[in-house]
Amino acid sequence: MNDVQSLRPAIELAMKNGVRFPNESAAYREARDALLAEEIELRRHIERVAEQRRRLPPGGAVPGNYTFEGENGPISFEDLFDDKETLVVYSYMFGPERERPCPMCTSLLSSWDGEVPDIRQRVSFAVVARSPIRRLIDFREERGWHHLPLYSDMEGEYSRDYHALGANGSDDAAFNVFTRRDGTMRHFWSQEMGAVTADPGQDPRGAPDLMPLWTILDATPEGRSPHWYPKLSY
Repeated sequence: MNDVQSLRPAIELAMKNGVRFPNESAAYREARDALLAEEIELRRHIERVAEQRRRLPPGGAVPGNYTFEGENGPISFEDLFDDKETLVVYSYMFGPERERPCPMCTSLLSSWDGEVPDIRQRVSFAVVARSPIRRLIDFREERGWHHLPLYSDMEGEYSRDYHALGANGSDDAAFNVFTRRDGTMRHFWSQEMGAVTADPGQDPRGAPDLMPLWTILDATPEGRSPHWYPKLSY
């Protein structure tokens, strides 16, 4: 990571940018350069946070070798690592009390589906839900997913331990990262931002935001609306 003191001022870099667009006004360029400086600072902050995350001390040991149901039968938690040292698990809100899965989770997973082959070059990846595996596969086919590895946690033990179950037994989305070093499986990091950490007037979300949908909408004049969410169909 670059030493902060060695970095050139963001506004200095912004002024060297030199990009111009047809018929833009001087006022637009002045405001855009100021915004660019903030974007440079944001990039730097994202990298500082990522570096701080990578320096976390070892997390808690995984309390048990949970068993899931996959397309090819039962599979243990450790086997989800395959040949990798790191495992990313997304808990999908599609439990027994739901007639249909969560639209927000579904939108997120749809955007990740094509990335799975790339993700798995570096780490192992799994999507876990508290529905029978056949139900998950049927929805995958309906949605047109090709790469998402789906696993059923019908016993709910993993989901309970790693905060994918609400206090009333309903589903919660969860994004957890685990490591396997020297034969020990440990929790590394989880997205912990939610309703209690939300700022006034903002939709609760993590940082960085996992949804490419919001990244695109944040670049538009309309932005993201706290009153609009994706649907399963339109």
